[in-house]
Amino acid sequence: MVQVLLLCGSVRKGSSNEAMLRLVQEVVGEPDGAVASAVFYEGLGDLPHFNPDLDTDPLPEAVAGLRNAIADADAVLICTPEYAGTLPGSFKNLLDWTVGGTEICDKPTGWINAANPGRGEGAIATLRTVLEYTGAAIVEDACVRIALADPDARKNIGAVLEALR
Repeated sequence: MVQVLLLCGSVRKGSSNEAMLRLVQEVVGEPDGAVASAVFYEGLGDLPHFNPDLDTDPLPEAVAGLRNAIADADAVLICTPEYAGTLPGSFKNLLDWTVGGTEICDKPTGWINAANPGRGEGAIATLRTVLEYTGAAIVEDACVRIALADPDARKNIGAVLEALR
């Protein structure tokens, strides 16, 4: 069984991206779930601005927590909005903190684009670029668009989780 770390790119409580990842947690809890657990990372808003001078031991507490959460997970699943044609700054900051560590290297990683059709492509393109740079193992079958209102959302989430497994 697999533990998946859920990374939300939005700091707004109740965002559609958070709602999607909460739905992922529900699907994981179903009897035929493909993974053992899905842990929602809550520390996005607590991370300091990336500064290479701080990327040394001892790491800032929030950064150490992020890296530990990634290290403890068997896979990573991301759901992020698009702001101004790219990733939100706070989420890009989170990803910047992963560059100095090795925790995400070769870690199976996917994403769900919960944006309406025709939106979110800029964020996903940037996400792919940054994840490739970090050495994350992008699982193509776990990189999909799923709308919250889609009647097949649960089934499609199950397929994403199976791909990450």
